[in-house]
Order: sequence, then C-alpha cells, then structure tokens
Amino acid sequence: MICRLPGNKVVGMKQTVKAIKNKKARTVYIAKDADDKLIQSVKVLIDDNSQEIVYVDTMKKLGKLCGIDVGAAMAAVLKD
Repeated sequence: MICRLPGNKVVGMKQTVKAIKNKKARTVYIAKDADDKLIQSVKVLIDDNSQEIVYVDTMKKLGKLCGIDVGAAMAAVLKD
C-alpha cells in the first residue's frame, strides 16, 4: 500500500472537482465508503475528461494517504 499520495495534490470534493474541470488532475482517488450521490456527479466529470480513478477502501485511509487526520471522500494528484 502507498504510504502517501505522490506529488502535488488537492483534497476534498470541491477542490477535486475544480482540478478536474481545469484539466489539472492526473489521478483521482475516491473512497469506496463515500456518499454515492456525491461520487456519481464526479464520476461523470472524470469520464468526460479521461482521468484515471483509483478506489481506496475507506475515507479514513484516503485521509491518511493525503497526510490529514480526518477522512476524505476524494482527492486528486495534480499534473506537473
């Protein structure tokens, strides 16, 4: 398992959606236990913009991967 997400990243739904819309996201990480209603709209954006999706088991694990002490529904690693 990865200890931390590599490179520059954004955490949270608002920042991730912003990065996807601005075509700055390389890889999008989504927690499997996040609210499905929130995730569906983001998946549509990801499909339209062709980013890679990586699923993480829980929001707590994704938060740890991002280096924060709380859970995160999604995060994105940014392009260089």
